[in-house]
Amino acid sequence: MNRTAKTLLVLALVVVVGMAFRVSWNALRDIAKAIGADDTAATLYPFVVDGLMALALVAALVLTGDARRFALRVLAGYTLASLVLNYVHGLLPGLHAESIGWSRLAAGDWTNWALVLLATSLPVGSIYFGSDLVAKVLHHRPTVDPNTYESTQIDVNRSMSDQGEPPVEETAPVVEVDSSPVPVVEPIAALPQLAVAAESTRPRRATGRVPAAARSTRPTRTDIELLAEARSLTESWPVEKLTGEGIRKALRTSPAKARIVREALKAERERDTAAAVAG
Repeated sequence: MNRTAKTLLVLALVVVVGMAFRVSWNALRDIAKAIGADDTAATLYPFVVDGLMALALVAALVLTGDARRFALRVLAGYTLASLVLNYVHGLLPGLHAESIGWSRLAAGDWTNWALVLLATSLPVGSIYFGSDLVAKVLHHRPTVDPNTYESTQIDVNRSMSDQGEPPVEETAPVVEVDSSPVPVVEPIAALPQLAVAAESTRPRRATGRVPAAARSTRPTRTDIELLAEARSLTESWPVEKLTGEGIRKALRTSPAKARIVREALKAERERDTAAAVAG
């Protein structure tokens, strides 16, 4: 149902309720005068009964669960009370001329007592039930149905797709990581296959793109050039001094390349030692 139809339906309801209130006005006013109310109190008496009925109806539309059932009970009770008073007024038209007292509204004493009790208790009940209904409405927190929420999200995503906009999805933030592969020294002739250092499981720090001004101007050396330079620098070094840190400082290279060169140098020295022993 569109908004225009809903607005017309609400306006029609207001008109019907207003006309029904006007029809019931005379009956409730005359009943109030019959139980001893003055002119002002008798004029306000219809608001006590029919006004609380309207309040209970609005509260029933807003509240849910037990609170809504309570509002419906109040609405049903005051509707029945208004019906009884209008019925009594219809039986005794003399109430309009104020020539008949409340004592003549019923044939027996117990009926007269019950009608007086009903008419006089409605204002007190309106104070109690009206205050309770207003408090329930003010403290009401509407609950969201998960199924309704999911269907709403689907409708929103579909409408965004129809407009050419991709639906918003929650994704983890993308971090740019330097994923350049670790260079591996090609096997040198007459040398055994070198073991490649195991990759570290520790996550690498995310780095951005290095500016051109901050890049090193020194040309990148190949693995063969590094190994040749290391042979020249470590020719006089004992085997115990062939460490990755020492080679890294001497060659000014990365720790990964230093470890690879160290393993190659050790393999060469072991081969030379074995050849000398055999000769």
